[in-house]
Amino acid sequence: MIDYERIHGGGLYLPDDAELSELQAKCLEKLYDYNSTRPSQGELRSKLLKEMFAEIGEGCYIEPPLHSNWGGKNCHFGEKVYANFNLTLVDDTHIYVGDHTMIGPNVTIATAGHPVCPALREKAYQYNAPVRIGKNCWLGAGVIVIPGVCIGDNSVIGAGSVVTRDIPPNSVAFGDPCRVSRKISDRDMEYYYKDRKIDIVL
Repeated sequence: MIDYERIHGGGLYLPDDAELSELQAKCLEKLYDYNSTRPSQGELRSKLLKEMFAEIGEGCYIEPPLHSNWGGKNCHFGEKVYANFNLTLVDDTHIYVGDHTMIGPNVTIATAGHPVCPALREKAYQYNAPVRIGKNCWLGAGVIVIPGVCIGDNSVIGAGSVVTRDIPPNSVAFGDPCRVSRKISDRDMEYYYKDRKIDIVL
């Protein structure tokens, strides 16, 4: 019998359990179907995402190929989330992504970890910690988010960052490890890139 309390509660468990593997294989079949769709099959992609994900909001778009341990089964995406190609979701437990968040290419969001203890790792023990990404965030290309991290609403994570700790709301953060560089400010309401002024009415 699958021990969901351990899987989703941070306990140690063996992921090669036969029942677990059978369930995972069914999820991966759906993922294969999704990645096999043609660019013209937008309606089919939306239908498949609704079948694959725990929750998927209206207007979400994920560019294939999508890589996911469980095909999105433990992923909860809000409305109008956009993810570019090669999003990798290590979704052994829950991943939450808020409305209007944008995810660049080659981003990895991981919930699974393995013990440092060699004897446990030799036997392939695993533990999981959920990831929470707020509303209206932007994760640049190549960002890696490790298990247990929370990223607050409206925050921007610079390309190539490795997010190893929580990032508060309304922050610009980057680096390896990712650190807050500054808060989003009034200047960001006037300039969209370096010295280029916003010339549209919001």
